[in-house]
Amino acid sequence: MLKGPRIAIQLALAALAIVLIGCAGMSPQRTSVVERLYVLDCGEGTAIDVSRWTPGVDIGKPAAFVDNCYLIKHAQGWLLWDTGVDDAVAKLPDGAVPADPKSILWRRPRTLASQLEQLGVKPSDIRYVAISHTHPDHIGNVEMFPQAVLLVQRAEYEWPGAGNAPRFKPGHPVTLLDGDRDVFGDGSVTILSTPGHTPGHQSLLVNLPKTGAVVLTGDAVHFRSNWDQRRVPSINFSKELTLSSMQRIADLMARDNAQLWINHDKDQRNTMKMAPAYYE
Repeated sequence: MLKGPRIAIQLALAALAIVLIGCAGMSPQRTSVVERLYVLDCGEGTAIDVSRWTPGVDIGKPAAFVDNCYLIKHAQGWLLWDTGVDDAVAKLPDGAVPADPKSILWRRPRTLASQLEQLGVKPSDIRYVAISHTHPDHIGNVEMFPQAVLLVQRAEYEWPGAGNAPRFKPGHPVTLLDGDRDVFGDGSVTILSTPGHTPGHQSLLVNLPKTGAVVLTGDAVHFRSNWDQRRVPSINFSKELTLSSMQRIADLMARDNAQLWINHDKDQRNTMKMAPAYYE
């Protein structure tokens, strides 16, 4: 009378073993391991004539700029996207007055160092510093992180600076990129090659577990109106490459249902959670 139940149990155990063996051979699901994304205040500026960024419109009109940096906590380490206006500008009562009066007067209400300290993050904790491009409002504090590996497009790194000077300190550790790069190898943080504003401009696609996908534009686009109207600033390195990169970003946004976070757009930043709040 006990043979029936025993056989049933043995069959059940054998079936379970088959299932476990099958699962052991399956590839693990790739999931995002970005834990947090902080938006940092990396500068506030004013342009006397915004039309060099909005060709054909708003001629002679002033405009407010903001400058964001983004701190990403990943299971494999910290990544800082852009470093903003030099913290030394915080000590200048009138801000960093530009040599070109039509350029941007930058101020630094909060230093990058103080914001990292508030979060309990030391400069030595930063594993990677990824730079959208090499304009001063994006690389002002690179040498605050002398041990962090720079992630920069080769075309940007080799682009001569003023007087043919190098754009980074030669001894700073760097990984030169020739296109896109999956930074942590899990699809959660991907550098996108988006040239046009400068020869080696890049943007960042971040997949957050709760917020979803976001594209950090760098200066691939400066304002929402420029995005909507596909306007290209007159100061850009290449209009054609800029438009191509904007289309590439649009295609990625459609594919991943991603949000567009525009670095210098003050109206958008007014709606965002700023550090020490964060996105996850």
